[in-house]
Amino acid sequence: MDRKHVDGWLAGYEQAWRTPGTDALAALFTENASYRQGPYWTPVVGLPAIARMWEKQRDGPTEVFQLTSEIVAVDGDTAVSRHEVRYGDPVEQEYRDLWVMRFADDGRCRSFEEWPFWPGQQPADPPDGS
Repeated sequence: MDRKHVDGWLAGYEQAWRTPGTDALAALFTENASYRQGPYWTPVVGLPAIARMWEKQRDGPTEVFQLTSEIVAVDGDTAVSRHEVRYGDPVEQEYRDLWVMRFADDGRCRSFEEWPFWPGQQPADPPDGS
């Protein structure tokens, strides 16, 4: 696994999100891939389940959003990337997100985990006592 492959995979992910249907997922994820929407969330497992989750989560392929991505690290079959997503025009919702991806030998993702953060989200015990 190298940065060029991860960069292409990230572009494919965004393109799949912007494409009607979920057929493009088979090029991104292995048949039995695990997709975790948060570090403590129960994973969604398998292409059919991931496809259902995608269709539930997005407003549709015409959903207005801007996505910026930065690869943080690539080590063996694992990559970490940082993302900023802004939904709507004007922006109605935004996220900063870390993705941890583990790739199979064929280059598709076998394990995907995201760590989403959004404005106003606070730690359980804020340092300022709020």
